[in-house]
Amino acid sequence: MTRSFEEINEKIKAGKAVVVTAEEMTGIVRKKGASRAAREIDVVTTGTFGIMCSSGAFFNCGHTTPRMKMQRVWMNGVPAYGGIAAVDFYLGATEVPEDDPLNRVFPGEFKYGGGHVIEDLVRGREVIVRATAYGTDCYPRKEFEAKFTLGTFRNAYLMNPRNAYQNYNVATNRHAKRPIYTYLGILRPGMANANYSSAGALSPLLNDPHYRTIGIGTRIFLGGAVGFVVYPGTQHDPNVERTKGGVPKGGAGTVAVMGDLKKMVPAYLRGVSVIGYGTSLAVGIGIPIPILDEEMARFTGVGDDEIYAPIVDYSLDYHANTGRILGHVSYAELRSGEIKVEGRKVQTAALSSLQKAREIAAALKSWIAEGRFLLGQPVETLPGSERGARFRRRG
Repeated sequence: MTRSFEEINEKIKAGKAVVVTAEEMTGIVRKKGASRAAREIDVVTTGTFGIMCSSGAFFNCGHTTPRMKMQRVWMNGVPAYGGIAAVDFYLGATEVPEDDPLNRVFPGEFKYGGGHVIEDLVRGREVIVRATAYGTDCYPRKEFEAKFTLGTFRNAYLMNPRNAYQNYNVATNRHAKRPIYTYLGILRPGMANANYSSAGALSPLLNDPHYRTIGIGTRIFLGGAVGFVVYPGTQHDPNVERTKGGVPKGGAGTVAVMGDLKKMVPAYLRGVSVIGYGTSLAVGIGIPIPILDEEMARFTGVGDDEIYAPIVDYSLDYHANTGRILGHVSYAELRSGEIKVEGRKVQTAALSSLQKAREIAAALKSWIAEGRFLLGQPVETLPGSERGARFRRRG
């Protein structure tokens, strides 16, 4: 049994598509088998919500009078990058105000940054844009300051170079005799805890491990609105160790995503302060996976007990980039609240929200079932491993 994107979209338009979430698909495949699931299910929806540092937004504030070529730009005191064009600038989620004490008083609190500015705008709050310039004959203005809401920007696009990591590290503190402060949270000494950040079986790229259906042009749920995969994400690396089922056992694929910030909602875009580390943005992403054949049914039927993440010592091995891992653990074990590392019982905690991931998968399921969201067939799928080439050719 095979079907195409076009066939599935016709069923969506007719209100006849059968859509389930990735969690539901796991149960269906285990009960009925991949072959029958492939015949019965058209689309599987996924979801993830967590801190995604490689995020930010492009803004255009419209030309000033007289015109200005903005050289340096600040949004609520947070520096944005103005080296693009006259009134275009980019705000990174991890940027902080120039007067932030950072880690001078350790651990720093990082109360406000680029991710918070983006959330403020999505919440309808005013943001002060200030800019300076050196002045030219065609752009003579040298200073500008005004209040903007999201609606008064001429353009505002969320543009994230690396999101939705396909699996990720479990972080612990093996060597340091004090707590250490990381982007995966506070890690207590003596491996007293281990933190992770993934939706596991709901995570988008884990449901299409060889990227058969995801690539440039894939239509997605992004920040509560419709967005797109625009390119492979930075650090995309499909050539990692995998299970027999093709699931990567560490960080592998990523996606660059883009969407209209004006249509997004604060429930799925949240500014984040990570003590001792910095600021960031929590992003909600959901990707629909078309069930083209039995192989895709099997891939989307993956469960938390079949997905393994590497345990990494962030007190030494991570920052020294040794590549050493302390072992692998399944997401089923991680979600139990306790794992074993080198014979020790270690408490676990998630920095991503499983509840939000479920909300996203359910919302995307509803959009498709109601005919409000069609699948976007990629013009080019994400780069994959040689091992996965045979699967991608089937798509």
